Amino acid sequence: MKVIIGNRAYSSWSLRGWLAAKQSLLPFETVVVPMDTPEWKSGAAKAGMPSGKVPVLWDHDVPVWDSMAMIMWLADKGGHDRFWPREWPARGLAYAMSAEMHSGFAPLRAGCPMNLKQRFPTFQPTAEIMADIARIEALWTEARQRFGEETGEPWLFGRFGAADIMYAPVCTRIDTYGLPVGGVAAAYVKAVLNHPWMREWTEAAKAETFPFDRYPIPGGVPA
Repeated sequence: MKVIIGNRAYSSWSLRGWLAAKQSLLPFETVVVPMDTPEWKSGAAKAGMPSGKVPVLWDHDVPVWDSMAMIMWLADKGGHDRFWPREWPARGLAYAMSAEMHSGFAPLRAGCPMNLKQRFPTFQPTAEIMADIARIEALWTEARQRFGEETGEPWLFGRFGAADIMYAPVCTRIDTYGLPVGGVAAAYVKAVLNHPWMREWTEAAKAETFPFDRYPIPGGVPA
């Protein structure tokens, strides 16, 4: 298998797709295509991207694009229990939370783009951003209290899985922009950022030297 991703420092959807491939435990190759280069803008760099976007999974000659589709495909290939809770009530909540992340939270996405190279200590979130954070905190708290805490593990549903993958970029945003969250969310963010796969991704992101200026937010300092 091959996973095509964009810049690790800025591409939240690439992070989700790559984490899904790691979670499958199936062997794969990672191919980085720097975004917003002249080649990217002209389309010349987008060979192998049916939608013109990243991430894309190639499983032999089968392309699967969009991170949610990749999770579904890899769960079919590697086992649904690796990605989703076994119990039906927990699985239903995990499906719904993942779908809400996939389609929602536009103010948070637009106002706090993923950035693993900088932090913004003076950032002032809008009311709309904080409304998104409040909703996310409520979801995390529900999952943890109903299905996660009794396992002794820090993940949303006891074992690291698809819901954690979908919300991993939110954890980076909370850290990058210093967004205020309560104790349950703060502990969860710390656990996600300290996951070995997240540390691997972040270290590679900080080593990137690709020029990228799509998100010119003032007040950034090196992360």
